[in-house]
Amino acid sequence: MTRNEVTVPETRQVSGVPEVLRPGVDGARVAGERGTRIPDSGDLDTGLDGAEFLRWGRVCVAALERARAEIDGLNVFPVPDSDTGRNLLATMRAALMEADAAADTVDAAAGPGGVTARRPLTDGAGGIAGETTSRGGRPVGRVHPYATAMARGATSGARGNSGIILSQVLRGIAESTADSGLTGEAYRDGLARAAALVRDSLSEPVEGTILTVLDRASAAARECPEGGLAAVARAAAEGAAQALEQTRDQLAVLRAAGVVDAGARGLLVLLDTMVAVVTGDVPARREYPPATHTPRVGHGQVAPEPVRYEVMYRVTGAEASRVAELRSRLARLGDSVVVAADGARGSAIHVHCAEAGAAVEAGMAAGAVRDIRIEYLADSAECCTSEPATVADDRDMPTNAARSGAVDRGVLAVAAGVGATGLFEAAGAVVLDAEPALESAALLAAIREMPHREVLVLPNGALPAHELVAVGVAARDAHRDVLLLPSASMVQGLAAMAVHDRARIAVDDAFAMSEAAAGTRWGALRRAGERALTMVGTCAPGDGLGLVGHDVVVIDRDTHAAGQTLLDRMLGLGGELVTLLVGAGAPEGLAADLAQHIGTEFPGVEVSVYSGGQRGDLIQIGVE
Repeated sequence: MTRNEVTVPETRQVSGVPEVLRPGVDGARVAGERGTRIPDSGDLDTGLDGAEFLRWGRVCVAALERARAEIDGLNVFPVPDSDTGRNLLATMRAALMEADAAADTVDAAAGPGGVTARRPLTDGAGGIAGETTSRGGRPVGRVHPYATAMARGATSGARGNSGIILSQVLRGIAESTADSGLTGEAYRDGLARAAALVRDSLSEPVEGTILTVLDRASAAARECPEGGLAAVARAAAEGAAQALEQTRDQLAVLRAAGVVDAGARGLLVLLDTMVAVVTGDVPARREYPPATHTPRVGHGQVAPEPVRYEVMYRVTGAEASRVAELRSRLARLGDSVVVAADGARGSAIHVHCAEAGAAVEAGMAAGAVRDIRIEYLADSAECCTSEPATVADDRDMPTNAARSGAVDRGVLAVAAGVGATGLFEAAGAVVLDAEPALESAALLAAIREMPHREVLVLPNGALPAHELVAVGVAARDAHRDVLLLPSASMVQGLAAMAVHDRARIAVDDAFAMSEAAAGTRWGALRRAGERALTMVGTCAPGDGLGLVGHDVVVIDRDTHAAGQTLLDRMLGLGGELVTLLVGAGAPEGLAADLAQHIGTEFPGVEVSVYSGGQRGDLIQIGVE
């Protein structure tokens, strides 16, 4: 890709990650040579309870964060776009976000009259509220609600085919905990279920990939003579490690590039973290060097056809026969087809194809489509002649000065909505919640809490200019430089994060980010709450309003029509990339309708659709 896509960004370090899971940048093993134990872990051979399962999820995020560059460097199949590590990380973060939300409260025993009481969860030594039994004084059970939430979050937030496969691994584990905690037997069953689910989701299973390694991990767990979770987890991880080594010789494209499968390497990270959390011992693994070149072959030594778009979305309410028909239609449109059920009459869809609109329309014929993501993929020939993955990802390969600590810069972004918050966090920013309303004192406090010497602030339209100037003046001191960037909306902020490069000096980085924000025209689709006079006439309650910047330019009783007209006016001035940030109140199918409209009326314009979750704006639109 020719730009840093927000969908596969850098992520900031998760606080509280054990040092043993933090490898160096000079060839240290991903699983760590600096230590052999995780503090406060181990002695969980009888199984994980809900709190411990959530902890496993957090350690997975931290471990993927550190292994991401290595995994990206291995990514040559099915498309050599160096994003498998970032996709796995983004998916796991979405999974953990959903699980943490589920952990805010939990059903306790039914009260008088059948009313269910709700009590806050705890994540400390006392376990989780609502646990019913204990083993050795330690609560057990209650894993299933959080495992299910984690699988659900991974399915809805999956990035790439590797992300969808990860969601099926989590779903398999979740289904195995329906009647117990995560015991050795449940983990064994969960891996077997995951292997079956993954194979079922792929239209064209290819051996020598994460598929094969997951199969071997499941088989090793099944063959383990001991029944405790520690022994089963170790057996699964070791089986996967051995199978990973063999992938290089099982798939021609991997052998030609001299690498193991990237997705399988990511799976091993997750299996190793289970060992680490259960036993306290961190498995030591070698670090795999990146591909020395990107081969010009597909998985059958035949040059693949050019691929233009990666299309992902969710389909809900579809009958099994319609899902099967959808899979067939997508297979005719393109390749890398993944159709993964979420266990609740929903499916996550992934395909690489030249006709993104046709792929979305196929989903709409099957059921209700939501969470559409359409991203441009470079043609296969373009990918094959590009530099190795390490060059494409050089913003995450800091210079020697950065490695030594000379670069000390952080980005603080103001965001509204859970989805938008996740996007900025995944792009490497610390996020300040803008809802319900942001005050200048809160922004000032957040800047002062940043541990960095240089702070770049993306206000994203949350405060008026005069308040921002006052905050900037108050925040600067002898120990901190603060630069407020001109982002008047979240879509402009996302454009700025897409070019953020911490290896540059602060002034150059701020200039590039400011230029990206300023080069993004932004608008919003809203619904009028009351009768009001605008520059284009009077609106009534419920009318669809299209705004360019802060000015109303479209009024239409039909919200869908208002959105289409707004896009026509914004794209009438030109544009190559449209970002749609979908709000919490957006009607079902609105984003799909607008994406299809762009594809029909403005062919060649790329579209990226994200779930923002913001209030107020039904859809926030950015045009670059």
